[in-house]
Amino acid sequence: QDLSDRAIPSLPAEMSVAEVASLDPQEWFFLDVREPEEWEAGHIEWATLIPLGELSDRVSELPQDKQIVTVCRSGNRSAQARDILLKLGFTTVTSMAGGMNEWQARGYPVVTGP
Repeated sequence: QDLSDRAIPSLPAEMSVAEVASLDPQEWFFLDVREPEEWEAGHIEWATLIPLGELSDRVSELPQDKQIVTVCRSGNRSAQARDILLKLGFTTVTSMAGGMNEWQARGYPVVTGP
């Protein structure tokens, strides 16, 4: 059995902020992997916070039926989170290039607080 024949939709390793902003929150799970104080300073309204250091222990909290986009401050931790999830068997995971710095610089809305 050639595994490359399996019909798994593959996502690009990274998506731009503009691409991520156009995603449907009903179909996508927005995973913010920053620290709580960064989250409280400003986050995407429909994102879920699971700090990178806790991700492996909290992977059961992630939906199996949605595509996942990982988000951090600049794009480094979200790429690490994407790679962790891919190793754990998640197949539809991508990372938001530029992170929340870029999201806010482009004027997309954020909410503050816990």
